[in-house]
Amino acid sequence: MSLKLTSCKIARSRHSTEVFNPCSGIWDFFSEICSNASMPCLTCHHVESNNSKDSSSAFSLARTTLSGCGSGNPIDDCWMCDPQWESHRQTLANCAIGFGKNAIGGKNGRIYVVTSNSDDNVENPVPGTLRYAASRNEPLWIIFANSMTIHLNQELFVTSYKTIDGRGATVIITGGASLSMVSVNNVIIHGLYIHNIVSTGPASIITSQSLVEQHGVADGDAIHIQASNNIWVDHCFLAKAADGLIDCTDYSNLITISNNYFTAHDKV
Repeated sequence: MSLKLTSCKIARSRHSTEVFNPCSGIWDFFSEICSNASMPCLTCHHVESNNSKDSSSAFSLARTTLSGCGSGNPIDDCWMCDPQWESHRQTLANCAIGFGKNAIGGKNGRIYVVTSNSDDNVENPVPGTLRYAASRNEPLWIIFANSMTIHLNQELFVTSYKTIDGRGATVIITGGASLSMVSVNNVIIHGLYIHNIVSTGPASIITSQSLVEQHGVADGDAIHIQASNNIWVDHCFLAKAADGLIDCTDYSNLITISNNYFTAHDKV
């Protein structure tokens, strides 16, 4: 099932003073999609103010108006109608429906802020990177200090009890390897743009905080789920992967895939 993407929202992270318009950063990619007359085109909305208080109020209004509060979508209404959602990020874990409704991700864990888009060392990642956060043993709710584009040099293995929460920023994973969940549980992936994913490996890669393993050639799925359960993938944009966009294999179960947009691919 494809869901129509009809608008981009202005996104501001409370960890940054920047007001970021996602339409400006990824417009070229979406323009290619919009060039197909059968596809809905994007409508970009921009809210500006010279006053920080007015700007904050305008952003709140824009978010409420454009993002679906009161739309009847039970997932969106669960958190978007809270004007203080950035202070209550972990309530998202209460919003899942379907088979993966009990996926708690990093709920009750620390908020971990990704500050760097680098992925230079896949065996011993640098603190502040997505790979470092995803490989920790403890529950973590992972957010982003600002909008960024991440090129993953090898598969990124997400450990159990993690949430990767792209709200408040535009986080693009492109031109490299996939996100992988192998023999894990309780993972939430929300609000990421993942496209142009290629096959990578073989390579030695950190799998968990204390384990580095040799891995073979990856298929090149955008999101790979294997022998895992209680997984929720929501509000992601996925396109152009070497293999599947989301691949669930080897008795994976209790999974919800909701409100995602799949395009520029011949199989999901």
